[in-house]
Amino acid sequence: MKKKRKICVIINNRANYARIKSVLEEIKKNKNLKLQIVLASSSILDRFSSITEIIKKDGFKIDYKLYTLVDGENLVTMAKSTGLSIIEFTSALSKLKPDIALVVADRYETLAAAISASYMNIFLAHTQGGEVTGSIDESVRHATSKLAHVHFPATKKSKQNLIKMGENPKNVYNFGCPSMDLINLKNLKIDKKFKKKYENYGVGELKINFNKPYIVVLQHPVTTEYGKERQHITETAKVLVKLDIQVVWLWPNVDAGSNYLSKTLRVIREIKKPRNIIWQKNYNPEDYLKLIYNSTCMIGNSSSAIREGAFLGIPAVNIGERQRDRESGPNVINVNYNSSEILKALKKQLKVKKYRKNNLFGNGNAGKKIVKILSKINLNIIKRLNYK
Repeated sequence: MKKKRKICVIINNRANYARIKSVLEEIKKNKNLKLQIVLASSSILDRFSSITEIIKKDGFKIDYKLYTLVDGENLVTMAKSTGLSIIEFTSALSKLKPDIALVVADRYETLAAAISASYMNIFLAHTQGGEVTGSIDESVRHATSKLAHVHFPATKKSKQNLIKMGENPKNVYNFGCPSMDLINLKNLKIDKKFKKKYENYGVGELKINFNKPYIVVLQHPVTTEYGKERQHITETAKVLVKLDIQVVWLWPNVDAGSNYLSKTLRVIREIKKPRNIIWQKNYNPEDYLKLIYNSTCMIGNSSSAIREGAFLGIPAVNIGERQRDRESGPNVINVNYNSSEILKALKKQLKVKKYRKNNLFGNGNAGKKIVKILSKINLNIIKRLNYK
């Protein structure tokens, strides 16, 4: 009997799951593959909206849960969390003994997992490499790419960037971003079930009415601008608290500065008590797509406004440096941390119902193609520069 090839997928946060779910489904369906799932970092912590139950409900088995975060959300704890993650990932991988470790994008935990797998002679696959953005995420992304043996970038330009970095073109496959695979344009309507689930979900003065216009806000701290979180988020809040439109404000991630950003949001919530804003933690991947697709506009610095936003044609205002240099479609307006600029861009976007669909980040069939490669690729762990 042929031995099944074991593929261990490492998920560190809520965004990771959306960006790799279709790959998990395809691995699970393949009779020649065995799926292993490791959850770590903020993906298992309730205050950052644990996705454990979401993943179980979707029919996946979790093989390991690793507690890898050092509390504090500052630069020191971020570096220490990376070190702790290497230790914990090494323990998990040594027990699971996968043939392939698959890591997603550009988190510091992603780099930690890549280091562990590399030193253990485990073939490493990486999605979303080659992208240009800024912040520490870009450095982590490129470092992970240099450790990886096979690459699944999301755009044509990203593929070329990886090849220019010395990666072997034979091991670089541009199939688009797997998160596009979850988009079913016929099933994005907000129905009664969605309303029942989320209308009373969250905190704030607003009881959201999904039949009326609303804006989605998701703004994370920027690690390379640590210490400026309050200033940055205050400029955004200045605009939003005065709007005569509903605002769904999703909680930020765990990066350094998150504690200051979160504290500022709590102060705004408790002192100003804006009647048009509700703060919420998380949505499952499919519901999140419904949320943003039916929104009037997205504001902040989340890559979803750029990636899924392009595919869905959602008007978006991107603030600051976190996504500044990332490839984007015409749906995005870039602004600085300035309330006047944010308001001007928002007013412009509110006049647009939808932008034309853009396939910059794929057309919805990445998962199948990625798994087809993973199921047959030669697991050669020897890497060399491949400059011509």
